[in-house]
Amino acid sequence: MSITYRLDITPSTEQIIEVYESAGLNRPTTDKARIRTMYANSNLIVSAWDHDQLVGVARSLTDHCYCCYLSDLAIREEYKHKGIGKELIRLTREKIGDEVMLLLLSAPAAMDYYPKVGFDTVKNGFIIPRKK
Repeated sequence: MSITYRLDITPSTEQIIEVYESAGLNRPTTDKARIRTMYANSNLIVSAWDHDQLVGVARSLTDHCYCCYLSDLAIREEYKHKGIGKELIRLTREKIGDEVMLLLLSAPAAMDYYPKVGFDTVKNGFIIPRKK
């Protein structure tokens, strides 16, 4: 298995939905227009490929100077535990630089994962959840 990482393309909506569904990521995968808009309005997308198959994606929103919100990190189920997520995070951090904070909201099932790849737990956050 040879994984290629790309920062220069946005995967197709269909490829993204396949990865989200395989990964078990809770996203509106039945609403293709919403997924397409999520990516159209993101400004840092790192993708992982096994030949022409999308196997992982990290989607972020950043100002490239102070903060970066890692909104989605998804790895196709059969590719988990191979270091792909860790590499997607590393490449995201490399792209934003050392002066930029990387922040995320974890899915409940991934709460144990993020401390293992260098994230600190924060207790000073607040959220107004979306209504749909």
